[in-house]
Amino acid sequence: MGILIELGSYIKLQRTKQEMTQGELAHGIVSLSYLSKIENLKTEASPEIIQALCTRLGIQIDNSLESTIQEKCKEWYGMLFEVNDKEEITSKFKEIQSLMDSNLTESLLLFEIHKIRYYLILGEFDKALNKINELNEISGTFDNLHLYYWYKFRGNYNSVTAEYNPAMHMYRLAEDKLNRIELEGQEIADTEYAISVTHSKLRNTLEAIDYAKKALDTFMKHYNFVRCAQCHNILGISYRRIKMYDKAIKNFNLALHLGKLNNNKQLIQLTNQNLGHLYSTKGEAKEAIKYFQEVINDEEVHLVERVAAVASLVREYYNVYNFEETKKAIKYGFELLDQFKNIQQYKIFDYVLHTYDYLLREEHTKFENLVIKEFIPFLEKNKDFANVIIYADLLAKHFEKQYKYKDATKYYKVANFAYEQIANI
Repeated sequence: MGILIELGSYIKLQRTKQEMTQGELAHGIVSLSYLSKIENLKTEASPEIIQALCTRLGIQIDNSLESTIQEKCKEWYGMLFEVNDKEEITSKFKEIQSLMDSNLTESLLLFEIHKIRYYLILGEFDKALNKINELNEISGTFDNLHLYYWYKFRGNYNSVTAEYNPAMHMYRLAEDKLNRIELEGQEIADTEYAISVTHSKLRNTLEAIDYAKKALDTFMKHYNFVRCAQCHNILGISYRRIKMYDKAIKNFNLALHLGKLNNNKQLIQLTNQNLGHLYSTKGEAKEAIKYFQEVINDEEVHLVERVAAVASLVREYYNVYNFEETKKAIKYGFELLDQFKNIQQYKIFDYVLHTYDYLLREEHTKFENLVIKEFIPFLEKNKDFANVIIYADLLAKHFEKQYKYKDATKYYKVANFAYEQIANI
């Protein structure tokens, strides 16, 4: 798409950014209705009018910096796909933004679209959503390359907000654009990996394997070991789900090996958490405990991963009747949770710890109220059927011990229904 066609969108973006009304920008240059037509790409204005509008917005029409801006953008886009220092990404962003604010450039729209990904990396989800809403108004002017990233990053947004069906829809739209544009292999592999993760979240296990293998193939050719390890983790989880444990262990061990090659602690401990989960599924508690403890003992690992490992450890110790260690793990879990500013995001771990705490203290009423009225509804709302099975089953067994067989039957049915949901997903 040529720059003249995009000019209307560009002017609209800059005007809204500067909080200028259409009237203020148009005054003495063009009529309000004509500016509206320019901004909505209903007409192509003369170079003189464009010059006047740009001057009022404080923008130079100067192509001499175009190749510099393109180079800097390309470098910054690359930084958004690898594990990079957030401060570095932000300083590069500010440098490009100041160039964008004072120069008319063909790179503007792509840069604006990449801001969605940028805000997601920074964890500023509200800003990402605002950017999506702002760009939505001009999305009718996007070419295929713009549309590819537009769909992909909206898929990323849906993924981080745990809306996996809308995310899949967006990734599919992005995928449809791939044969109409030229992109580097690793960019395509990144999309395939995102689709693989989304299939995994939706329990489409065979599709998750298929896409993870495609992405892995490309990342291997580029010796991108961190991304290879991420693919091996998805493959490990997928094989575990279909009970192909040897293949799962092989993939997790490959992920561990690659994580150690890169000295990437987050990757190593994510894999240890997955291995713990695998041995837990197999009923090998001793092995599971070993891997969960690896995660907990690594102070360099993100707090959320350590809390997740503690929650898993509590369940494991409880299941092998080691109640002393269960109590210690619960106490440690609460200490870690206290370090979070916003507990809402990590509510599931709070529920897990309280569930087993009440069980061990034999505070039956508190245990029943928490699991029935809060925990299971929370899990059902989040469609976390795997955990519904675990805690409905725990509740049913508790009622059996109390000789409350009617209640026990009710919660075995809840567990069975959740199991059917997983089978049907």
